Amino acid sequence: MLTNIRLQCQQLTNSRFETPKELVTWMGAIQAQNYPMVKRAIGIRLKSGSLSVVEEALQKGEIIRTHVMRPTWHIVAAEDLRWMLKLCKQRNIAAFKSWCSQINIGEKEYQKCKQDIEKILEGKSLTKEELEKTLVQMSHSGDPIFLKYCLNRSESEGIICSGIDRKQKPTYALLEERIPPVKELHKEEALAKLATYYFRSHSPASLEDFTWWSGLLISEAKQAIETIKSELHVEKYGSFELHVHESCSNAPSTRPQLHLLPSYDEYLISYKERGTVIDPVHHPKAFSNNGIFYPVILYNGRIVGNWKKIAQRSQIKIETTFFERQPKIEKALLEDAIERYREFYNTRE
Repeated sequence: MLTNIRLQCQQLTNSRFETPKELVTWMGAIQAQNYPMVKRAIGIRLKSGSLSVVEEALQKGEIIRTHVMRPTWHIVAAEDLRWMLKLCKQRNIAAFKSWCSQINIGEKEYQKCKQDIEKILEGKSLTKEELEKTLVQMSHSGDPIFLKYCLNRSESEGIICSGIDRKQKPTYALLEERIPPVKELHKEEALAKLATYYFRSHSPASLEDFTWWSGLLISEAKQAIETIKSELHVEKYGSFELHVHESCSNAPSTRPQLHLLPSYDEYLISYKERGTVIDPVHHPKAFSNNGIFYPVILYNGRIVGNWKKIAQRSQIKIETTFFERQPKIEKALLEDAIERYREFYNTRE
């Protein structure tokens, strides 16, 4: 069954990993627009994950948050960041230029700003606001589009990445100061590694799914799949023929599964085709036309509702809304998922 394999590949059933670094390496990359939510996306996939464990891995630089693929925010293992950036660099820069086409940003202007970013961040981590304020004080444009372009492109070029958080706020730091050097990969090696990462953690999946997730050209995605074809099986699921990595298990789940998935979770966002896990009529409740993904309830591999946290002083309260009026879900199963959510945060909230 497709959803059963995906649950296991994505470590939402019988997780095999103890640490965030192991988990992120397995997944290849985890989308991370919403910084607080992505911490939960990592924790929910660990054998026993807590917020403090995930934050410690981020503080140590074992896992890094930066613009990597498509290009958008992702968290990747530190040793994988350089080759991923190299593989995606030119497409990312082209995308940033397209986004910022409403203002004319000269190459000399960008290069000067990049040099100043390096000077400002030497030996320290600064929040986005602190870094931008200093750049403006150094006579750079205060236009938000210009500043966004310079920061995002500097990430794609491997100049900056996530630094050490301060009071739960993310910061920027110099990549060379955060991540030790690693051996470079040739493009063919990088394509093969990215395909292996994706299909071992996201199977069953299609060429279109992989192309969407990675941001690769279709020709590059086909080349990547061809390189590891001995590791992949092609199987038919309904009207779809999907690739399944040889490491995947189709062992049936022994008990019902319910998770409160965070927004932008890989289980939903990392596939081009989503009708296999959520009825298309309910798509607007899970994600918008302009790319906003909401927290959702996952039950036995299917997206069946939404959830949100209600602020309370004494404890975390979760409010749930199901797509169907009377879902056949045991109350104890939902309560257990809510309790796991609370345990992840412990007394932090």
